[in-house]
Amino acid sequence: MIYYFLDTNVIIDFIADRKPFSTTAAKIFDFSEKGKVKIFISSLSYSNIYYVVKKTTSHKDMTAILRDLESMTETVDVTKSIIKSSLSSDFKDFEDAIQYYTAVSNKKTTAIVTRDTKGFKNNNIAVLSPEEAVILIESVGT
Repeated sequence: MIYYFLDTNVIIDFIADRKPFSTTAAKIFDFSEKGKVKIFISSLSYSNIYYVVKKTTSHKDMTAILRDLESMTETVDVTKSIIKSSLSSDFKDFEDAIQYYTAVSNKKTTAIVTRDTKGFKNNNIAVLSPEEAVILIESVGT
């Protein structure tokens, strides 16, 4: 089984149908539904997703979307330790640092999937673009 930790940008691509990125993001979620990959996301992502996508939809619709997301994924909590590590890291983007340390705190994580691969240069875990993530799933098969 492949275990992907999705960066917020990939999830927003999927939820907000941001073309052309949404097609590949949707494939990852489809593979998850078929049991070919397990998706993990940070608890931080929920507020970021709500903030970005809420601009085009209602609160009621957003909470329904987030409930669906929660049922399709496993949420990894952001802890005090993750915040401390993020604050003392050399990441240029604090949110990327939080995502990174949340991903590595989950020992099952195979790779971080993000459209911002450059933001995760200093890492001890594989970082894949959504396209690379899909290729890996397809190459592994069932």
